[in-house]
Amino acid sequence: SAAFFHLRSNMEQIKQQIRDLTKSDPAAAARKINQYLEQIDDMQLNIGITGETGSGKSSFVNAFRGIKNKDQQAAPVGVREKSKAVGPYFHPNYPNVILWDLPGIGSTTWPTDEYVNKIKFDTFDFFIIASDTPFRVNDMKLAKEIQKMGKRFYFVRTKIDQTLTNEEENEGNFNAERTLAVIRKRCIQGLREQGFEDPPVFLLSNNEWQQHDFPRLHETFRRELFDLKKYALLCVMAAIHLEVTNNKKEAYKDGIKYYGAVSALGAAVPIPGLSVAFDIGMIVKAVKEYVTGFGLHASSLHRLATSTGVPYDDLSFSIQSVLAKGEVTGDVILKLLTQLGSTSVLLATEEWTRFIPFLGIPIASALSFTATHRALNFFLDELASEANKVYRQALGLNRT
Repeated sequence: SAAFFHLRSNMEQIKQQIRDLTKSDPAAAARKINQYLEQIDDMQLNIGITGETGSGKSSFVNAFRGIKNKDQQAAPVGVREKSKAVGPYFHPNYPNVILWDLPGIGSTTWPTDEYVNKIKFDTFDFFIIASDTPFRVNDMKLAKEIQKMGKRFYFVRTKIDQTLTNEEENEGNFNAERTLAVIRKRCIQGLREQGFEDPPVFLLSNNEWQQHDFPRLHETFRRELFDLKKYALLCVMAAIHLEVTNNKKEAYKDGIKYYGAVSALGAAVPIPGLSVAFDIGMIVKAVKEYVTGFGLHASSLHRLATSTGVPYDDLSFSIQSVLAKGEVTGDVILKLLTQLGSTSVLLATEEWTRFIPFLGIPIASALSFTATHRALNFFLDELASEANKVYRQALGLNRT
């Protein structure tokens, strides 16, 4: 439906404002984020309810809101995935919490491999994975995609009343609490085996709102709502910073061809040692430009520390690259090139091939271009990664 792909206008305005600030002054963007965090209660939290078809997603959307399936405000239950209304469904107790009843993964209309892109997962702030079995392959795929985006989820095991009824019929010595404990342990263990620490798991029935883990789910959500909104906003801002950084990186990559061409010209001059010194000097110049452009020099870090309240030493400590930790000099670059191995071999080979009659200069020029191009690409990727890591540290996401 049209509503499904509608992006929230207020959040889009916030994102655009932060995006514009991030391009010119990341510290100012971080300061603006802190202002929004002070108004977190007014922020929307869009929750995607996902899982396989038939897992009880629609009934859960209703039960979580305290609405019966036959009520006028209820999400349609038992309709075809292609024609179902996905939302928005507003929570009566939380005006800014919006539930979206997403189509089931793995159906012919929503195949597993295309699901995340077709659903546009990145437009949701938080997820609840609904499953009526201990754990399915598609449940794990959803969890991993959500984790990859840096977002959070609850795992809800639905139809637990039916499971207990079946177990009681098949077990001679049935104990409901023991059975629930075993099911919960299996769900948690399945998630932990895939790398999820302390996954929030809830066992419930969409028909029994006051039993099993439904009360605990409501209490957990109420307690964590502020942090969920805060985390969602910070993740959006980190994603914007990543987007801006990647755009800068692509612009710098275009310039690498220029540096490579100039390096090739330098290799054409048959003076011993000149070409390598020329290459190193150009690399130093380019790397200094990257450090400044990505906001990794001391003055930028001090501004970011002041804007976010995160100590400068914490931001500085999160940087691992020697290119951003101190002054970029020819000696530093030479040492790093030696560690790169193949690049240093190219530079060394270039130096002596220049003196081969006739073919030496063209070969040296090609080697010089390749070595400079390879080195700058490596350093550029490293510094772009450091810039995003520092910004996540400033937002508090590295500690979350």
